[in-house]
Amino acid sequence: MKLVPLGDRVVLKQFEAEETTASGIILASKAQEKPQQAEVIAVGPGGMVDGKEVTMHVKAGDRVIYSKYAGNEVKMGDEEYIIVRQNDILAIVEE
Repeated sequence: MKLVPLGDRVVLKQFEAEETTASGIILASKAQEKPQQAEVIAVGPGGMVDGKEVTMHVKAGDRVIYSKYAGNEVKMGDEEYIIVRQNDILAIVEE
């Protein structure tokens, strides 16, 4: 199965939560904060959304930072994804 987003939607795969702190303390799973960084898996076509022309600025493979409470979580098989609108993406991380 494959997720194909519509409109200005973007499918993200969240990076794994840190299991240890910088000082080496191992965190319990409940204490681990979900990262706000993810990899873009699929991008919608953009076009006319809510009466406005939307140009997509992200592409599959980009590493992005998104709003903390953005999107809808979706589980496909063993994988978990987040579907967000492009305007919920705050930045593209370039290395």
